[in-house]
Amino acid sequence: MRKKILVTGASGFLGSYLLVALRQQGYHVRAMVRQQKRPTWIDPDALNEVEWVEGDILDIISLEEAMEGMDAVIHSAAMVSFAPQDSKQLYQVNTEGTNNVVNAAIEKKIKRLVHISSVAALGRVAGGESVDEKAKWKEGPLHTHYARSKFQAELHAWRGYSEGLDTVIVNPSTILGYGNWEQSSCAIFKQLYDGFRWYTGGLNGFVDVRDVARATVMLLEKASGGQRYIVNGDTWTFQQLQFSIADGFGRKRPSMKASGFLLGLAWRLEAIRSWLTRKRPLLTRESARVAMSATRFDNRKLLNDFPEFSYTPLQQTIQDACARYSEQARAATIAR
Repeated sequence: MRKKILVTGASGFLGSYLLVALRQQGYHVRAMVRQQKRPTWIDPDALNEVEWVEGDILDIISLEEAMEGMDAVIHSAAMVSFAPQDSKQLYQVNTEGTNNVVNAAIEKKIKRLVHISSVAALGRVAGGESVDEKAKWKEGPLHTHYARSKFQAELHAWRGYSEGLDTVIVNPSTILGYGNWEQSSCAIFKQLYDGFRWYTGGLNGFVDVRDVARATVMLLEKASGGQRYIVNGDTWTFQQLQFSIADGFGRKRPSMKASGFLLGLAWRLEAIRSWLTRKRPLLTRESARVAMSATRFDNRKLLNDFPEFSYTPLQQTIQDACARYSEQARAATIAR
């Protein structure tokens, strides 16, 4: 009998790739979405036989109904934002939502929960120091509300484990690939395609969305309960990343380095513009701090425990994504 897996956040960037990876392994997949809206960046044929259900992790009744008859849950529903006006909703979706998922999974006697967290939940450190799975959360100025909400979400996941729910936590770094370039980490591709001129000097971990999906399915099948794994492909400077994406689009590389002073001025001006226009800010105090921070995330535990797994080189990820985004942009131009 095929195992039945529920994926929350199934129409999101990572969630959509999880559906593909699970179907490739022959699972019966139930995709929970808030609206019957399919991810347009995924080949529809790859999602054949996926069972779509409407539900919301903040709606306990719909959540329990979605879990009915499932063997395992991959909880990937989350909100990512660095805008101050979203802070309350971040805690509702990421923290309270995870609490609801854990409670429903215990109630429905789910055999395994894979919780998609983030390296942000491990905390950032100054000066390019390395963070691994043993890191202890320490409150500090580099932590965003997103990071805090994901850390608190993990506390609920670990609480579920202590109550008998077989739980594995996945901590991906910044996920890149082909998706909706108007949203999430995909937006950096559109910025560079449109000729963004500024680059920053920070350092961060990046990983291919397809690798995170593959790793998650592998950990669903093979990881021991109570474990967490960082999923991080490469560590690059933001400058290296931005230059590589610009090259992938055949665009001019950003030529102006944004210093801490300039970023500070920029996010303040963006806050004023956002207030006047009622539009969301393109840069915030929190996102500016992340762009200037330097943290390395150690990926050795996953590779040591599962030597059969390998990462896609980040350069290949960028080339593949740029080709798809360019094709999409050409198609949109022709359609006009």
